[in-house]
Amino acid sequence: MQYKKINNLLGWLCFVIASITYILTLEPTVSFWDCGEFISCAFRLQVSHQPGYPLFAMLGKFFSLFSMGNNAKVPFFTNMGSALASGGTIMFLFWTITAFAKKLMPAQDDDQDTTRTILIMGAGLVGALAFTYTDTFWFSAVETIVFAWSSLCTALVFWAMLKWDAHADEPGADKWLVFIAYVIGLSIGIHLLNLLTIPALSLVYYFRRGKQVNTKGAWLAFFAGIVILGLVQFGIRQWTIQLSAYFDLFFVNTLGLGFGSGSIFFFLLLIGALVGGIFYSIRNKKPILNLALLCVSFVYFGYSSFAYIPIRAAANTNLDNSHPDNAFTLNGYLNRIQYGETPLLTGPYFDAQIIDQTEGATLYRKGDKKYEVSGKKQNYVYDHTTVFPRMYSTEGQDPQFYREWLRMSQDQKPDFVDNLKFFVSWQSYMMYFRYFMWNFAGRVNDGDGQQQMGGFKGYADGDWTTGILDGGKQLPKAVMNSRTHTPLYALPLILGLFGLWYHFKNKKRDALIIALLWFFTGMAIVLYVNQPSVQPRERDYSYVGSFYAFAIWIGLGVLAVADVLRKKLDARTSALAATLICLLTVPTILAAEEWKAHDRSTKTVAHDMAYNYLMSCPKNAILFTYGDNDTYSLWYDQEVENIRPDVRLVNLSLFTGDWYIRQMQRKMNEADALPITMPYDKYKDGVRDVLYFRDAKLPGSVEVKDLFDFLTSDDPRVKATYPNGETDNYLPTQNFKITINKDDVLKNNVVPAELQPMITDTMKWKFTSKYVMKDNLAMIDILAHNNWKRPICFAITVGNENLIGMQPYLYKEGFVYHLMPLKVDTAIHGDSRVNTMTMYNNLMTKFKFGHFKTAKYLDHESTTMFYPVMNTTFLDLMQNLINQGHKDLALKVLHKYDQEMPDLHVDMRITYGRFFISKAAYELNDINLANKYITSINDYVTDQLDYASRQLQDNTGMFSGNDVQMGIQMLYDMGQAAKAAHQDQLANKFDTERKNYEGKFAVLFRQQ
Repeated sequence: MQYKKINNLLGWLCFVIASITYILTLEPTVSFWDCGEFISCAFRLQVSHQPGYPLFAMLGKFFSLFSMGNNAKVPFFTNMGSALASGGTIMFLFWTITAFAKKLMPAQDDDQDTTRTILIMGAGLVGALAFTYTDTFWFSAVETIVFAWSSLCTALVFWAMLKWDAHADEPGADKWLVFIAYVIGLSIGIHLLNLLTIPALSLVYYFRRGKQVNTKGAWLAFFAGIVILGLVQFGIRQWTIQLSAYFDLFFVNTLGLGFGSGSIFFFLLLIGALVGGIFYSIRNKKPILNLALLCVSFVYFGYSSFAYIPIRAAANTNLDNSHPDNAFTLNGYLNRIQYGETPLLTGPYFDAQIIDQTEGATLYRKGDKKYEVSGKKQNYVYDHTTVFPRMYSTEGQDPQFYREWLRMSQDQKPDFVDNLKFFVSWQSYMMYFRYFMWNFAGRVNDGDGQQQMGGFKGYADGDWTTGILDGGKQLPKAVMNSRTHTPLYALPLILGLFGLWYHFKNKKRDALIIALLWFFTGMAIVLYVNQPSVQPRERDYSYVGSFYAFAIWIGLGVLAVADVLRKKLDARTSALAATLICLLTVPTILAAEEWKAHDRSTKTVAHDMAYNYLMSCPKNAILFTYGDNDTYSLWYDQEVENIRPDVRLVNLSLFTGDWYIRQMQRKMNEADALPITMPYDKYKDGVRDVLYFRDAKLPGSVEVKDLFDFLTSDDPRVKATYPNGETDNYLPTQNFKITINKDDVLKNNVVPAELQPMITDTMKWKFTSKYVMKDNLAMIDILAHNNWKRPICFAITVGNENLIGMQPYLYKEGFVYHLMPLKVDTAIHGDSRVNTMTMYNNLMTKFKFGHFKTAKYLDHESTTMFYPVMNTTFLDLMQNLINQGHKDLALKVLHKYDQEMPDLHVDMRITYGRFFISKAAYELNDINLANKYITSINDYVTDQLDYASRQLQDNTGMFSGNDVQMGIQMLYDMGQAAKAAHQDQLANKFDTERKNYEGKFAVLFRQQ
């Protein structure tokens, strides 16, 4: 059989194997993080968060059509789109590896040609199938996320460049370059990661077309690639829209024409320039200019998918992030200005003080008939700056994290050495090298490991592991038995390094191309993104392109192994043996270890937890959420499956945007507009962005409606004057109140019958912030004008700072707190106020449980976020039922918990929560169930304490003193609970263990 036919067939075989793998393991419904938003935006062609991903939305829409009207199946098919795209990536990876392997093994006589084919195909199979089963790539392959399609673009572009390389001397070969330009343009509509292939592509071009290839020329080609990357990233993607915005500003504000007229003129001018340039290059026979202009034109053709964004924004879709319906908003949207700017070459240290500020560029917003000035960009001058700033963030806990990570004292000023230490130890090691090792050496578990470094001394959650060299860690049983404990024995790493060495030894130029791809899709991202500190989630998906590049070397490692074997065996036998050995020791091991950690086929947690939020709400409720995982999957449930369309979702982290408040003032699905009375002019961008607290010494509490009128008044007499001469509204008091009209409360069924005697005359609370942002202002508007017509609820995962001090009036009804005007029970502290019977009905008859107990695999968010949420929900309900004398109902709740929830031990904190459930079981006299739970807890706690004891003896420092204290305290509490339930044997056992561990950790306690 011809080489070409074998190559094609095996490439498609890799596609089939990979696609079947991903389809068998893909999540059947919505996943956590951005997936809910992406599916919703694809299904209804809406506008997602910056920078939009329009082509990804259109591809998702195409795959959603296969649901044939069954909306519950939409995510299955959009997830399948990712699976097939990932299968395509593997196919192109196979062909990329065989192309490089073929160049390493030039053709000779017929007998050796068969051996050569075996080796080349073996290399392709090993490398492609190894990457198929790597941790990071597999994770994105089974959910609706941009990285699966982005990887396909990367693979397609790199493969196409090798096709051009193979045919560069043939007529018409440059069509491959134009094709590459088009795919790069298209990829911008999916994700920007694909642009990072450009420097590597420039070297391929130079090595093939350079007249005199030398080191100097290679460097020039490299820098040319960076320039081209910059021109595409900033020139085409960014400045095109920016220039069109200023054309529009001139046409609208100066010439008096309509919005968009200047942008249309600019794009006509741009098209005319490109067409004219192409005709000029043809007429004057300038082939290089012609090729360059064609490539630019086709990048623009691909980039034109972004026309989707303003078109759909103008349609006022339900999900319409930033409402980018004009050139200025679109420019800010594409450049993600809401996320702020990150210093790269120079910038402040985290402890720097602002000593001056200057005004920068003018900021514009769309008015009724013209663009209006919304403010000036502020440029700050700092007293403590550096080149290559890595520790610059002053947000939240970031400064404290820097100090803790580098063990700096509170009064120590950071210097450039500290800066480099942070870059090496956290940004490079923790946020790249650790991820790299997950994929090619092995992973301890899926715990968040951003703040803890394990290495070879001891285990840490989220650490990498080989399973061999670090066997002395003696990992806890809970880790060893975890489905996400995936030791790979460093076999993929070893084979890849062997392939890297072999490649550089025999084909330096080609190896340099892969190295450049690896660098730009790996460490270059680390340098450019400059992550400030701990991220909301692990960021390994950002570097999948560099893992792809390393997989090429894993494939070429087969050639290196065969080269070693040829010293003992004949050429054909060594080729077959090398292929077989490498297939068994790398892709097979990867598949065997990683399958259990990626099989999401039976998990529906994200969908069902979102369902529980919505079903916890009374009819026509306003539900405030905050984070991604208590918002995006709820959007999916509403927008795609039409679950509880009467509930109006309000994401507080978006509520600071004028565009979002404006959207809340119109009806969405079956939910009416929010009772926000402010006209747009009172909260538009640049107006009342932040109002500061200035104590006016007002007696008592002030009515919320009066406060709202004061905050939104345009009367200059109620405004404060600041040192710069500007005037603005201000918050005169933090003491709020709402006078209750009991008739409104009863008429609207705000309070259940059993709680109506507790209705108060006045709700009073203290506003917890020193300033009012737009989200606070809009919430105050709602509180002032809702008049109890619609229930107001907060997701239980919303932080206290977003509840603006109203906790005494918030009652838990499942997954939400319901605002009710009841007399404050001063005996209740914390979040234990429960509307018991409503919550009982919600949990027992409405809730779904995401196959928590039966799922083959539960991801990190399921186990660390929603498992404890479910535990707390069950426990709060049980305790309140017990306190109110409903032990029979509490026992039913306990048995429901046992029926639906698994026996998981994620960490000491979550396990402590489970202890209280076992304690409740003792109180309800279900001794067998209580003993089962408490015995399981005991096994986990003693296992963790035994591990910590070994680490203490070895002086590794690789254990948590807080966990030790918590574990010993738990043993004490377990003993007391068992003793109270007359389980004397268990009580004595726990007491003996506690005393034993107190002796083992006496040194630790003395130190503390």
